[in-house]
Amino acid sequence: MKLFVGLGNPGAKYARNRHNIGFMALDEIACDHGFSPWKAKFQGQICEGTLGGIKVLLLKPQTFMNLSGQSVGEAMRFYKLTSADVIVLHDELDLAPGKCRVKQGGGHAGHNGLRSLHSHIGAEYGRVRLGVGHPGHKDAVAGYVLRDFPKADEVWLDDLLRGISDGATALAAGDGGKFMNAVSLRVAPPRSSGGSKPATGKKPAPQQAAEKPASQPSSKPARAPASTKAPQEPDSDSRSALEKLVQKFK
Repeated sequence: MKLFVGLGNPGAKYARNRHNIGFMALDEIACDHGFSPWKAKFQGQICEGTLGGIKVLLLKPQTFMNLSGQSVGEAMRFYKLTSADVIVLHDELDLAPGKCRVKQGGGHAGHNGLRSLHSHIGAEYGRVRLGVGHPGHKDAVAGYVLRDFPKADEVWLDDLLRGISDGATALAAGDGGKFMNAVSLRVAPPRSSGGSKPATGKKPAPQQAAEKPASQPSSKPARAPASTKAPQEPDSDSRSALEKLVQKFK
């Protein structure tokens, strides 16, 4: 059995907050995989179902974020689970919006929900860190995570939640790589390689003269054939001897 825990705050006021992305992820899984209706138990909302033959419980603590560990601890004791059976989905300031990372164990990095879990069940539970970005200054963090996702984030948020649901079976089986691949296919699907190859823009090389058909007329004007007529001989000189002498001394 696996226990998936989504972190958030209860009530409609907080439903679309960045801090509630863990709740949103569990709602997507429950809807897509035919889990039982939600019911109140262990200071939270819980439902159950099966992912790839593994029984999975989904838990949304209703204690408010700072006391999340109380609810999770109760559920673990009832079902005799260890921290290795628990996977927590939560908002992560240190990841860019839409990014997702899987991690086993580690610190709480100041996250109040994780801090509470550490104190109740230890640190060795699994985490799915869901990036929401950082406001830029630590003093602005509280107001930032308690504000709703803006409309501009709705596309990547929907893709991320669908990807988590797609990979939920792999997550339950402990296959982090396959889970991350399912998320990536939603968040950053590969580009299609189909279609014709774009033109390179290069002009075709000119044909060489040898490639021209023999019958192709030349663009240059034809040269007139040389005359075959013999040069004309000068007429015989009919002048008298006196005229020739006078002409000589002119």
